[in-house]
Amino acid sequence: MPAPADPPHRFPQTSWGLVGRAGQPLTPEGRQALATLCELYWYPVYAFVRRRGAPADEARDLTQGFFARLLERNDLSVADQDRGRFRSWLVACVKHYVANERERARAQKRGGDAALRGFDADGAERRYQAEPAHVLTPEALYERRFALVLLERTLAVLQDQYAQAGQARLFEALKGRLSGEGDERPHKEVAASLGMSVEAVKTATSRLYDRYERNLREEVARTVARVQDVDEELRSLLSSLGGGSVDGR
Repeated sequence: MPAPADPPHRFPQTSWGLVGRAGQPLTPEGRQALATLCELYWYPVYAFVRRRGAPADEARDLTQGFFARLLERNDLSVADQDRGRFRSWLVACVKHYVANERERARAQKRGGDAALRGFDADGAERRYQAEPAHVLTPEALYERRFALVLLERTLAVLQDQYAQAGQARLFEALKGRLSGEGDERPHKEVAASLGMSVEAVKTATSRLYDRYERNLREEVARTVARVQDVDEELRSLLSSLGGGSVDGR
């Protein structure tokens, strides 16, 4: 069975290129890029601020205020990919913002009409309460959440690729194998449900692993300054999740 081709419209990219476009908020592309960054990373930022000791209400306001400032002061226009990882640059900005806000005692709530698109304060707190035990440092929790964002995006891209190729049922039948969780029925059972041979299912599974790993490397490459940094970044992300391989094998 041929592997699905890349769809004509990829999932929105998280890249230094996207950051550069977000630094031009007066253009339609810039506004969309900024909205994409906010939607992707509001929860890692919220979890980081909460783990540093901020109550839920304060973490909500700080998260909204941080992203509002990205728009108000156009900080993304001076972001420099030579500084390395995007996630490192972002968390450094969060630390600076939180320190400044606390020094000013946060005299008024920030955000106003620039409230963060897609930000669900109640949902964020529910997600935070479900995080691992508080032995994780704020930085470790942020790194873990950043890694999970990339994994979720990788899975979304893969799902879209299979759907574009008319193989949505195949993807749904096999996707549990990527994480080692969920539905992991025997190959024989999957083959019977899809009208395929067992060998064809095994081949499709191998291709799914390969496509997932390739997509993940592409996603990681968009968040680092140099292609040669991808392997190191992958190891770092996997470490933040507790180790393992990129495809669960």
